[in-house]
Amino acid sequence: MTYPELSQVRKTFRVDWYRSPTRPGALRELSRRSDAQGWFLAGGHFALFIITASLVFHFWSGELWLAFLVALFCHGTVTAFMRGNSTHELGHGTVFKTKWLNKVFLYLFSLIGWWDPFDYASSHTYHHRYTLHPEGDREVLLPVEPSLASTFMLQLFTVNLLTQPGRIFGKGGFISTVILTAMAAFGRDPEADKAPANEWLRALHRDQPQEHHNAMLWSRLLLLFHGSVLLIAIATGLWVLPLIFTTAVFTANLLQYLVNLPQHCGLRDDTPDFRKNTRSIKLNPLFSFLYWHMGWHIEHHMYAGVPCYNLGKLYKEITQDMPEPRTLIGAWKEMRQVWRQQKVDPDYQYDTPLPATAKRMRDDKPDDQLENSIGELAPAGLQESP
Repeated sequence: MTYPELSQVRKTFRVDWYRSPTRPGALRELSRRSDAQGWFLAGGHFALFIITASLVFHFWSGELWLAFLVALFCHGTVTAFMRGNSTHELGHGTVFKTKWLNKVFLYLFSLIGWWDPFDYASSHTYHHRYTLHPEGDREVLLPVEPSLASTFMLQLFTVNLLTQPGRIFGKGGFISTVILTAMAAFGRDPEADKAPANEWLRALHRDQPQEHHNAMLWSRLLLLFHGSVLLIAIATGLWVLPLIFTTAVFTANLLQYLVNLPQHCGLRDDTPDFRKNTRSIKLNPLFSFLYWHMGWHIEHHMYAGVPCYNLGKLYKEITQDMPEPRTLIGAWKEMRQVWRQQKVDPDYQYDTPLPATAKRMRDDKPDDQLENSIGELAPAGLQESP
């Protein structure tokens, strides 16, 4: 399918989004950022990384192999959420009140997680402005298969070597990520026109050449950092170091996959209602922490300037206008049922039911600047005039 150039989309296409009304002053209060909350979330996540890394090293040094494997699984589970979850929120710039702290942790977690924050900033800006309208958002293209195939699950439970290549979206296995990062380091875009992720990447590069340049330099830094880890491991005999720093983000990806996929899978595209194209799920406190509270995903899309740690409060503010959040198991049952129906009827999309108290039109005057905010996500070339 041929899509218009993104520069043209920005000029001619606008989605008139429905956003649930809030009480006067409530959205401004919910949008306040907190360094204390930021340190608890970002610092806490990094502390878990250090603790699990120390356990991996300790059990490896003592040749306690069963404990080593358990620690490595826990370390991989924690690190997996640095790729596309912590970097997602830090990219919005809403975690810390102090702006430079967002950048420090964004680059730190991106380095550990083989993440490109520059191409992603371009992609994710379009994703928020044109969510699931393919002419302006191809970060997610429906339909998406909620796969539970045995070989796929085995890789996610152990080491993700080959699955789901796609550098922007943080889903690629280790081998595909290294190859695509090396290509990006020398400014070479993937040439497979039939791959939607590659088409989207090229469209972004044409639209935002400065971010493409930044991504190229960042890719070189990624290769330098992880290559140095490998050289140090060879020189010292500490072969555990690449397992801690380089491949950890590809280890034990199962939980991250299970909580990430329900965001949009099986829902509607080309709709101006986030309640129809996005799904929220309730998670226990530990999973919610690791996931950076993105279980509240409708709320995040509706008001992307609200820090992730306030999204639960936002849901309570607009609860009468919102569908009931799914459980994780309920979301997967729903997605699998939709996928089975889509194999019979490819045009089928699930229409999320809304409560009787829900509105379809606003009867108040919205604060356009506050409600349309996506934080500091947009790169310079995509920042809108106030």
